[in-house]
Order: sequence, then C-alpha cells, then structure tokens
Amino acid sequence: MIQEVPSPIDLRLMSDAKEWESTAMSKRPSRIEFFAEFAAAIKAAQVPVSRVLELGSGPGFLAKHLLIALPAITYVALDFSTAMHELAGKRLGSCSSRVQFVERSFRDPAWSLGLGSFEAIVTNQAVHELRHKHYAQELHTQARKLLVPGGVYLVCDHFFGEGGMKNDQLYMTASEQYEALASAGFVSVEQLLLKSGLILHRAT
Repeated sequence: MIQEVPSPIDLRLMSDAKEWESTAMSKRPSRIEFFAEFAAAIKAAQVPVSRVLELGSGPGFLAKHLLIALPAITYVALDFSTAMHELAGKRLGSCSSRVQFVERSFRDPAWSLGLGSFEAIVTNQAVHELRHKHYAQELHTQARKLLVPGGVYLVCDHFFGEGGMKNDQLYMTASEQYEALASAGFVSVEQLLLKSGLILHRAT
C-alpha cells in the first residue's frame, strides 16, 4: 500500500502561499536559468507553440517569464490553490489577459477534462506535490494525451540522490524521472539541465 508523504504546508492558505512565494527565488536563484531553458525548448519545438498549459502554476514565476519571452502564446495556469492564483494574477499584471486560470488539482484523476489540446505543457517544482513518486507516471500519461502531435512536455522537479533531496518516496532519482516519462509513452526523453537540486527533462 502506498503511504503518501504529507505536506508540511498548505498552499491553499494565503499565509503559506505568500511565505512560499517570498522565498522561492532566493532559495534557488538558479530557477531563472531553468525558466530560460523552458522558453528555449518551447521555441525549438517541432510545431509552432500557441497554447501552453502549466501544471502547478503557483504564484506565476514561470508563467511571467514565458509570457514575456513568447508574446504569441496563450496560457492555461492550473493550480489547486485560489491563493496562488490570486498571487499570480498580481504578478502577471497585463499579461493576465492571455491567461486562463483553472483551479483544479492534478491529483484529481479528472483534472485534464475539458482543457483542450496544447503544443506545450510545462511543470516546475510541482510533480512531487502528488505526494508520492508512484503517481508520476499516470500524471505524465494524462499530460501526453493533451499534447498535439509534435508537442513538447517539459518537466522540472527536485530529484532524490547526491546533490538533491533525501526522501526517496516523495522524490525520484534522475533515472526514475526518465523512466516515468518513457513509461508514460513518450518516445524521446532528454535531460536539459541539472542544477541546484533540480532537473529538467524534455519529452516528446
């Protein structure tokens, strides 16, 4: 039986959401390098990208970077927290006109219903919020079904192992992350960046 790892914070609470927002970039300043890799990978996608879905969009750090770097895209920001959407709306300012905010948890088996299709799906430091690594493959399978042919799936999360996290139930090793994506049906999986306890994969 899977024993889920409880979260020490509740990101649905504005106090916890604001605390996470206030420290996320200072704790991991290299996040900006990952954001640049996301943008470059979307620009290099096999098909022109006009519609992007972010899973676990949080307070809008990645969304703001991508909306500025890619002025032709529209964006679906999916998060389970009203508080996070509120913070994201403030951060995005006028860019919010290109964003659809969807309050939904990707732990819900029906999270993908009615969202339509996308040329790119992204997620940053969110897959572990499934609360057990066992669930990652199913999330990736659902995401793959929303991609148009030639679309790109970009997955960045913490990893377990040297230089990374210490909980092997919540976090996957780099190879486990690769295998979860391959087992979800992606024919090509490539590591783009590994730094500061985070790893970014591109899957197509």
